Amino acid sequence: MFPFCFEWVWDVGHYLFFGAMWYAVIIISLGMTYCVGKSLVDTLNGKGAGHGDGHH
Repeated sequence: MFPFCFEWVWDVGHYLFFGAMWYAVIIISLGMTYCVGKSLVDTLNGKGAGHGDGHH
């Protein structure tokens, strides 16, 4: 069932499920945003090593 169906009833189970789902989605999105942002900043500052750098 989808929320736009007429038979949809918002009960405690739906609130808990969707609350937990969106909580997990937000946490994962924030983590991914942090990682991408940090890699961009490190790359622009020249902190990242290339594929051949540091390997002997």
